[in-house]
Amino acid sequence: MKALRRASTSSGPTSSPPPPEAASSPPTTSSAWVHLRSLLVVASSSSSSSSSSSPSVSSPLAAERGGLKSPWSRRKRRRVLSTKQWSHLFLTNGRLRDGGAKFLKRVRSGGVDPAIRSEVWPFLLGVYDLNSSQSERNITKAKNRKEYEKLRRQCRLLANQRNSRNGLTAVDELGPEEFNFTGITEAPPSPITQEVNPNSYFLFEDMRQLDIIEEEEDKTDSESSDSESSDEEDSDNIPLSSVDTEEEPKFTRTASQVRGDFSSSSRTSEDFMTWQRIIRLDALRTSPEWVLHSLKQVEVSEEEASQAAYAVGLKDYDHLDACMVYHAARMVAILEAYAIYDAETGYCQGMSDLLSPIVAIMEDDSDAFWCFVGFMRKARHNFRLDEAGIRRQLKIVSRIIQCKDSHLYKHLEKLQAEDCFFVYRMVVVLFRRELTFEQTVCLWEVMWADQAAVRAGIGLSAWARIRLRAPPTDDLLLYAIAACVLQKRKLIIEKYSSMDEILRECNSMAGQLDVWRLLDDAHDLVVNLHDRI
Repeated sequence: MKALRRASTSSGPTSSPPPPEAASSPPTTSSAWVHLRSLLVVASSSSSSSSSSSPSVSSPLAAERGGLKSPWSRRKRRRVLSTKQWSHLFLTNGRLRDGGAKFLKRVRSGGVDPAIRSEVWPFLLGVYDLNSSQSERNITKAKNRKEYEKLRRQCRLLANQRNSRNGLTAVDELGPEEFNFTGITEAPPSPITQEVNPNSYFLFEDMRQLDIIEEEEDKTDSESSDSESSDEEDSDNIPLSSVDTEEEPKFTRTASQVRGDFSSSSRTSEDFMTWQRIIRLDALRTSPEWVLHSLKQVEVSEEEASQAAYAVGLKDYDHLDACMVYHAARMVAILEAYAIYDAETGYCQGMSDLLSPIVAIMEDDSDAFWCFVGFMRKARHNFRLDEAGIRRQLKIVSRIIQCKDSHLYKHLEKLQAEDCFFVYRMVVVLFRRELTFEQTVCLWEVMWADQAAVRAGIGLSAWARIRLRAPPTDDLLLYAIAACVLQKRKLIIEKYSSMDEILRECNSMAGQLDVWRLLDDAHDLVVNLHDRI
């Protein structure tokens, strides 16, 4: 129960945010900015006078958000998307009204009620198309479930193949002396080459056997799906949308196509086993903070937890409660499947931080897996070995700070910190270490809504951008990170004389940030700098 007590302590109610510092935003000569700030001052003063007469709300979370002002909208911030509002957003055939525009606007304003997150997140993460009907989503869900099961079968094949060659009954765990924070063993595996690896021969043979079985299943399923789709076309001429966008065809692959990519790439079963051992260690180290947000999973019995752990070969979990073991086992299964699905990326430390909230919210492993795939569509670039994706994002953060606050940027240049490497962790795990569980998912929901709006082309026209005030952007996270640094500008300029000091300040922000103030400032930056960035 120690883990549960730690979760209760870390997930408790946060204190109200301190008033913003007078020097948190530098003076500027832009008349538009002065006009906008004057409007905010008038709006905030009027809201404080009327707050006593405002109607009560059913949720404390909604009450907290309902009274906040947003600089990217002149109206009061809308409350969290509630269950009732969610049900009213659908037409009789199960399609979202207005192509999902109203839905995304509400999520961008206030996030999602915890009670409906498991229903809403597949839409935000692109698992379901915003224009899909209920019958189309049922077909997509069935196909996704089957493809996930195929990936899990391949994971078991790889594990059994390695164990049989080594005479093992289970995969040995990495010892503490063999493991470091970067996820690389002290004795790294042999370099990956294009030459035929003896392990690959067994890998290909096993997969050919699996393909024979699955080809027969695909024939049966294709006949049934053809009949279902023909019936659907008779009643509704809108075709079934793919799970992913045309701009990123890599993630429209089926499990069979991905399996071919894994075997045709230079990855071998040895690579998978290395990922697998690191995944198991990371899964057991997951923070118990999610416990208070997933009561159904907390109630799992020790027998259920043991069965789940045995199914994925999880060991050395006697010090954990049953719910933590069950959670870790689910994470192992999903991360192993993703390593097969996207063999180019495989597994890197930090992915478990991104998956844990999804596993806590999504009770079905297949749904959680495909939500994670949608999440990683953008986040996978954070885990490239050449770190090109990280460097690109750090450059954008640096550019935002330079455009917004030249004084702060010049100070960073003096400290040789203008590359903004001190926010590296925020970029890699998307604020997961700096925010509480609830704050994290609120930030992610708004970020996902922005990305979904960009995919759907919502708010890209000039008139739509005027109405939305802040145009949707794929890089809202980076604006939030820049806003976080700008909030500390006075402290950085007056007290810090090295990048190490700024890095320590950023790493000590955990639990001290107000996520809605952060989003307000981020959208403010989008309004003023989006076109320039």
